Amino acid sequence: MAEMGSKGVTAGKIASNVQKKLTRAQEKVLQKLGKADETKDEQFEQCVQNFSRQLTEGTRLQKDLRTYLASVKAMHEASKKLNECLQEVYEPDWPGRDEANKIAENNDLLWVDYHQKLVDQALLTMDTYLGQFPDIKSRIAKRGRKLVDYDSARHHYESLQTAKKKDEAKIAKAEEELIKAQKVFEEMNVDLQEELPSLWNSRVGFYVNTFQSIAGLEENFHKEMSKLNQNLNDVLVSLEKQHGSNTFTIKAQPSDNAPAKGNKSPSPPPDGSPAATPEIRVNHEPEPAAAATPGAALPKSPSQPAEASEVTCGTHPAAGAQEPGETAASEAASSSLPAVVVETFSAAVNGTVEGGSGAGRLDLPPGFMFKVQAQHDYTATDTDELQLKAGDVVLVIPFQNPEEQDEGWLMGVKESDWNLHKELEKCRGVFPENFTARVQ
Repeated sequence: MAEMGSKGVTAGKIASNVQKKLTRAQEKVLQKLGKADETKDEQFEQCVQNFSRQLTEGTRLQKDLRTYLASVKAMHEASKKLNECLQEVYEPDWPGRDEANKIAENNDLLWVDYHQKLVDQALLTMDTYLGQFPDIKSRIAKRGRKLVDYDSARHHYESLQTAKKKDEAKIAKAEEELIKAQKVFEEMNVDLQEELPSLWNSRVGFYVNTFQSIAGLEENFHKEMSKLNQNLNDVLVSLEKQHGSNTFTIKAQPSDNAPAKGNKSPSPPPDGSPAATPEIRVNHEPEPAAAATPGAALPKSPSQPAEASEVTCGTHPAAGAQEPGETAASEAASSSLPAVVVETFSAAVNGTVEGGSGAGRLDLPPGFMFKVQAQHDYTATDTDELQLKAGDVVLVIPFQNPEEQDEGWLMGVKESDWNLHKELEKCRGVFPENFTARVQ
């Protein structure tokens, strides 16, 4: 009996959905043909245009910021390779070897610290800022559908009132449906009328804070890097002075009769020389500017990006960390662009890799396109919508009539329902795409 009741509810839901879509489609056709008036709000439409522009600008800024982070990572790798080359060619008996190695270590720490602070103070803040747009976008689309329902109910009520033969029962029912449709529409409209202007005005402060953070971090990074480069230059100048023109000549084995030429031990460096290279100051304390969502984790990163092209040791090793080679940097950046590297230092060492599922696609509904997983709970407000809980897997299928698909909405069936019934008519429904993430 319970099963029959369930089937009855499902059949009623399907019929209601079909009727609602048909009514909306008819109303849109009549409005386009000019046979039915359309409720318009020019002020709201301007707010929607501003919202779309703000979303486009924010998405572009997020993309460019991720590209910038990938370039920082690529330059870090290129700098590390160049320093490794210097360490290999720097012979053990040359003075200043330990100082050069220490400078290379501090150089590596400085790059890691710079990258991590960019993630914390710019990228995560950017992600939080854009995180509020999908929900508002879906509500704008839903408001549009509710406006069509309201206009349709209004026209239906007006037609019954002007009919030659008036049916008071039908008129009363139509009036009740009109009041209900108007209430639903106005509730959504009032909320959006308040939120959209506030969101639009918030962009100025966000852009100021974001670019100030990036500029400040870059300025401090280059100051500290300049100190390291100057120290390295001093070490190499000292090496050149002590070895002179005979630095790289092949020495013969000294004999007992040979004069003690070149046996003088190098004198200790004077005070303030690069031998006393100071420790680089790296502050790992959290910065107050990072405004990430509570509990937000850093994005997963692929394993170490592809090795930068080999860097040939030239005759000017002191310029390695200050004058990047465009070819090596661009090749390393392009190899890491598909997945922006935003891992912490420990993740960079461990080389964590997030893999995908290799599950087969057997026994799936007709027209199956891909799978998504709900990231948040979604409460259905229409009979044609799916009720979602965070973690639900949905099998996405095409709309029977592509013209019925609203922007930001997908058609699908929950995997659990499909495995139980194997009938699309019982289970399928629409749901907001921004509440889900693609998993297959």
